[in-house]
Amino acid sequence: MKFSIITFGCKVNSYESEYMKEQLLKSHYVYNDDYKTSDIVIINTCSVTNTADNKCKKMIRDVRRDNNQAILMVCGCTAENKRETLNDLDIDILIGNKEKSLVVKLIEDYKLNNEKYVKFYNTRHLEFENMQVAEFNDLTRAYVKIQDGCNNYCAYCIIPYVRGSIRSKEFSEVIKEVKDLVNIGHKEIVFTGINTGAYGKETGQYDLTDLIREVSKIPSLERIRISSIEITEITDKFIEELQNNPKLCGHLHVSLQSGSARILKLMNRKYTKEEYLTKINKIRAARPNINLTTDVIVGFPGETEEDFKECIEFCQKVRFSKIHVFPYSIREGTKAATMPNQIPNNIKKERARHLIKIDEELQLAYNQEFINQEVKVLIEEVNNGVSTGHTENFLKVIINEALKPNQSYDALVTEAHVSDVLAILK
Repeated sequence: MKFSIITFGCKVNSYESEYMKEQLLKSHYVYNDDYKTSDIVIINTCSVTNTADNKCKKMIRDVRRDNNQAILMVCGCTAENKRETLNDLDIDILIGNKEKSLVVKLIEDYKLNNEKYVKFYNTRHLEFENMQVAEFNDLTRAYVKIQDGCNNYCAYCIIPYVRGSIRSKEFSEVIKEVKDLVNIGHKEIVFTGINTGAYGKETGQYDLTDLIREVSKIPSLERIRISSIEITEITDKFIEELQNNPKLCGHLHVSLQSGSARILKLMNRKYTKEEYLTKINKIRAARPNINLTTDVIVGFPGETEEDFKECIEFCQKVRFSKIHVFPYSIREGTKAATMPNQIPNNIKKERARHLIKIDEELQLAYNQEFINQEVKVLIEEVNNGVSTGHTENFLKVIINEALKPNQSYDALVTEAHVSDVLAILK
């Protein structure tokens, strides 16, 4: 039988979809890119914004319209968040973020009984659902999900409600997974999670830095990358590791969400502007050329023009090298959804456009710092005689030569653009 998997959202979802794919392939199902001709279609959903929810629901309807004979399985955050509205969409297997690892059993049971399966766990306190992906198509970079859940309850965010409380993969299981991935040729490991920096926090037996130190002992592993981390989880211990461990990549994605002191407080973020900047300065002292990227929400309820201006000025002061800009999206069930002074969509869009222009200026300024600098590039793909890869600090580098994928090269940056730099081999 042929199957398709359609994935929305974050790297955690991508990892879980990759695991489901591997399990089905091991059970002799055949992967198919075209959901219209598949016997089984799995949609792994995302609920981070209204737009994400709507895209997921549209895809469910499209699959049913285009392939009404397929076994349709829907899982993930939209399933958790909008379970009542999905019940009427002719879904055969409907689960949330737990039991994805049981994908083969769920499908086999459905084939045997032909009975609709709906299962949700109405508790935040779940055990970590262990998965291990054996191999990624991109041999260079491999992802390892080390953590799930969030306890932060930011006023705008639905994720703690749909992903549950924080929980972590066993220390030894992570080490084994990384070793297995490195042994088949992966040079770079990316640790990912819903709240990656909270790894081990629920037990206090170990933390993210302990894991990084242990994984660094694997000889053939060249790079360790963190998908994202909260500023409150960046400890002096972590900064010391960043300074002294050459395998730990000089790129951190540290969500800001707002540069306005008043809006940060309304958002229920767990830091002040001053605390954020102090930590950033410590990070830069430890790794001067670090690539610092972030997320910013514009148009949060009550955000004035003065708040927005304060946010822009703070982003410029921090000198982010990339800002992911999100217009605020109402999430029913969160505190912000009931706040007064909701901002009209046209103002949110205008503020987003303004901040995106600032972001492009900051990206270019950061990339220009590396003109005439030597960098080490790990090549990821080669197309039509042009090689593309990234440096340890996540500069996207283009070299007009056909090089060997999954190999590192010394190069000299000659030109900088907003989203990449050009380089020549040294």
